[in-house]
Amino acid sequence: MSISRKLLSVLLLLPALVFAQGSSGEQSMSAAQKDKLVGNILKNTLETYHYRKLKVNDGLSSLAFDKFVEKIDYSKQFLTREDVDSLSKYRKQLDDQMISGNVQISDAAAAVLKKRVAQIEGFRDEFFKKPFSFEADESIEMDPKKREWTKNDAELKELWRKLFKNSVLGNYLALRDTGDDKDSDKKKKSKKTKKKEEKKLTDSEMLAKAHKTTSEKYDKIFSRLKKQDREDTLESFYNAIAEVFDPHTSYLPPKRKEDFDIDISGQLEGIGAVLQEDGSHIKVVKIVPGGAAWRQKGLEVEDVIMAVSEGDAEPVSLLDMSVDDAVRYIRGKKGTEVRLNVRKADGSRKLIPIVRDVVQIDASYARSSVLEHSDLKSKVGYIKVPKFYRDFGDVERNCTNDVRDELRRLKKQKVDSIILDLRDNGGGALEDARQMSGLFIEKGPIVQVRDHENEVAVLDDNDPSVEWDGPLVVLVNRFSASASEILAGAMQDYKRAVIVGSEQTHGKGTVQVLLNLNQGPLTMFAPQMGALKVTIQKFYRVNGESTQFKGIRPDIVMPDVWSYTKSREQDLENALEYDTIKALSYKAWDKFPLNLSKLNNMSMERTKKNPRLVAMLDYAKVLEMRNKETTTSLAMNKVLEQEKKNEALAKKYKYDEPNKSIKVSHFEESIKSHQNIKPGDEKQWKEDLKQRGEEWIETLQKDAILEEALHISEDLTQAVSKSAISMNK
Repeated sequence: MSISRKLLSVLLLLPALVFAQGSSGEQSMSAAQKDKLVGNILKNTLETYHYRKLKVNDGLSSLAFDKFVEKIDYSKQFLTREDVDSLSKYRKQLDDQMISGNVQISDAAAAVLKKRVAQIEGFRDEFFKKPFSFEADESIEMDPKKREWTKNDAELKELWRKLFKNSVLGNYLALRDTGDDKDSDKKKKSKKTKKKEEKKLTDSEMLAKAHKTTSEKYDKIFSRLKKQDREDTLESFYNAIAEVFDPHTSYLPPKRKEDFDIDISGQLEGIGAVLQEDGSHIKVVKIVPGGAAWRQKGLEVEDVIMAVSEGDAEPVSLLDMSVDDAVRYIRGKKGTEVRLNVRKADGSRKLIPIVRDVVQIDASYARSSVLEHSDLKSKVGYIKVPKFYRDFGDVERNCTNDVRDELRRLKKQKVDSIILDLRDNGGGALEDARQMSGLFIEKGPIVQVRDHENEVAVLDDNDPSVEWDGPLVVLVNRFSASASEILAGAMQDYKRAVIVGSEQTHGKGTVQVLLNLNQGPLTMFAPQMGALKVTIQKFYRVNGESTQFKGIRPDIVMPDVWSYTKSREQDLENALEYDTIKALSYKAWDKFPLNLSKLNNMSMERTKKNPRLVAMLDYAKVLEMRNKETTTSLAMNKVLEQEKKNEALAKKYKYDEPNKSIKVSHFEESIKSHQNIKPGDEKQWKEDLKQRGEEWIETLQKDAILEEALHISEDLTQAVSKSAISMNK
């Protein structure tokens, strides 16, 4: 039985609920009824299907309470110790409230937050009446884990005085950096803007501007916080309980479910424009090539969108709206019309109608190039896979098919080896981890999956064809997770590739399924219910080791500037533990051997002599020390002194200068393959392709790890060549 059908059986366990019937015959429910229904569905589903067999009881409630408080005020900036103590009477009641739908802790938290926001807004009015003095030798602890809750109103007010002051300092330093910028490229103005060149501000003017913009920023923040309602704290309530099970289990309200669908498919239906907040307004910062706005040609970069209407409907003002909320009004179904009331850079206003279309987020898609290094003989094919995407509504749109196409393009260029880059790839569709692994081996098991009932399933590659049978290097880092780790682990176990990267990958070896709560008898309430992302299984390599917690240890370890961060699975609270199961029988790659010890030694020798990699390694040590320094000075003289030290360090440990020895070619077709070029678009596409190509080349030439991967590929290619000669003899 599928997990979705199992969910329907869970619904049968729910208590009877009485719903009102509207004039159209559709069912409706009160907020309390909905809370009771959602709470019971979540509880029963978590207890029945989560990999970790926990019960939603008083013990779990106590743990969830701490998570709830952390969620509603992670930075410890709003609640006082008194507030936390007043909420603590519900510590062992979260389980009962989840079942009854009478979520008192959510109501109480919403009320106390509303009171505190209003109070702190008053602090802002008081503190920003006059400039701050930066002469006193005082500081603020920025790490909330090292701070205690403020004891009373006086301590809360003092905390916010320092927070406001620190924020003004930050804005002032940003203005100084802009004013001191000698890089002419960074000072170029858009040709489409008609703004006058701003005169260089004096020091006192920069402080005054920083004071004003900081005050306006917090005014906007508090205005939004006051608009938050019970639904926001209710979401925190559900997720506080869910995350006690594990950090990847969560409840997704309807709007977050929508974001999840866009993320996994790599596309959305909208106008194709990148927006950002500019004070109280929403400004266009980029027009996505190939999108609806790009074809319509009326919307431009620097345009401010004042209001939005759905066809002939009443316009909705975007003033003081967050960019996330604004986007939800602008995007919509393909073929529908949205009308934008826009203020142009010259001050004129224009109504721009745009018919929505599918917008492909091409940064999510696989892309390839041919790389050649002036010091090396071989030609290397490079494929970047940002995520394991799959559009479940389109069987052809997935990363496996795209990588297969990229491999075929590279083979036409007669490359000697392939570098598959999975760095920063957080995973995605499990099916593509299986299928993509099969592009590099003949056949065999790829990954084992164990469920909450301890049943183990094996996902195999049953296709004997091999798309690429030559030398292969797989790049990973600490942000390579889930499906990335499955592929890297399979390539390592089969001795098919050399795994290169930071000390270990992320370590996320769990499987989540997204359960749509609007199915079966609940469809009458759509789209009110949302979805539950629940961990139901755990990954194991073919050698029996779990990818969970420990991740994949590369064959060749590279410097990692992010080594100081607590960003891996093992750093997450309630992460599932590492363990092992029985290894499978599988045939390792025998077309050519991998002398990993020799390859590693050769790489280590080069790393010691490569100034960019040495700088990266040294900088990582500096950042590790800096990460422990969480107290920030609020004295101007000390802050400026620290800024000078920071600038000196940045210059000393600079490791991202472009290496012109690396030639990047044959990427145009790869970029164009993800675009929907229609008749009449060719000229625009040509200009965009040139810009994208320049950015792509610079990115690769700045990559010190990639440069070493080219050397490793060369070593591997030569070793394979010698092995072939030896075998022929």
